[in-house]
Amino acid sequence: MSNSSSLTQFLLLAFSDRRELQLLHFWLFLAISLAALLANGLILSAVACDHHLHTPMGFFLLNLSLTDLGCICTTVPKAMHNSLWDTTTISYTGCAAQLFFFLFFMSAEFSLLTIMCYDRYVAICKPLHYGTLLGSRACAHMAAAAWASGFLNALLHTASTFSLPLCQGNALGQFFCEIPHILKLSCSHSGYLREICLLMVSGCLVFGCFIFIVFSYVQIFRAVLRIPSQQGRHKTFSTCLPHLSVVSIFVSTGIFSQLKPPSISSPSLDLVVSVLYSMVPPSLNPLIYSLRNQELKDAIKKMMTRCFSGAVTRLFFCRTPIV
Repeated sequence: MSNSSSLTQFLLLAFSDRRELQLLHFWLFLAISLAALLANGLILSAVACDHHLHTPMGFFLLNLSLTDLGCICTTVPKAMHNSLWDTTTISYTGCAAQLFFFLFFMSAEFSLLTIMCYDRYVAICKPLHYGTLLGSRACAHMAAAAWASGFLNALLHTASTFSLPLCQGNALGQFFCEIPHILKLSCSHSGYLREICLLMVSGCLVFGCFIFIVFSYVQIFRAVLRIPSQQGRHKTFSTCLPHLSVVSIFVSTGIFSQLKPPSISSPSLDLVVSVLYSMVPPSLNPLIYSLRNQELKDAIKKMMTRCFSGAVTRLFFCRTPIV
């Protein structure tokens, strides 16, 4: 038996025992993470540099890209390291840090998605009040509230989880540190109930945000259907579909990972589901927004063209001999 006072490391779940498959997982994770870093980096640069994207939605999209980068950088590097070096260990402090930052970025992301839904609701249902309700100060306050709520949620859950005495070994049935798998190692009934109560409170808040998103989109669709022009309806729908797609992916993968029936649970399925909700949304979000947002596509294209032409110019002048 071990307890949390003597525990120095945890054992994460390996993707495979075969060396070839471990290396395959490493290269797959490397490709996904590089694609996510590149895509989110392009969105960050485009929004920051193009004044046409200095809008409330552009500002929230910039914050969303930051949370996506944070989610990828929290879980993937350690998984890649373990696959490359054929190990499964993570230190006690490293596990606590990983749990904190993962909860922080995931909580902030869902808060930002809720705020972005409010932005679409005001833009379509209350367009005359858009400048008042979503001014620069209001946007900054809402973004700060999203980050602060994520920080507080992560801090409470991390402190509560890692204050529990652990006496059921140190093997986590997951490829990164996650609350349910750490709770399985606990031997404190009161501490376990305390964390379960915190999880229920967080779940109620998430459910409240989800109900707000559903209600907002019901109002949005009702307003869109009243637009007489088919072209106007299509244009309005195109501004909402990226956000609705991102919310659907985020919520569906998260709900399935936490509420899937125990009868279909297995280590392999748990690994696949955890990859889906921890890596797929941060990787797909920039692609979804880039495909449906013409201004964003134009800004990225303009930025890449400017960088390419600048590089070609520098290369030409560097190679031109001075007479």
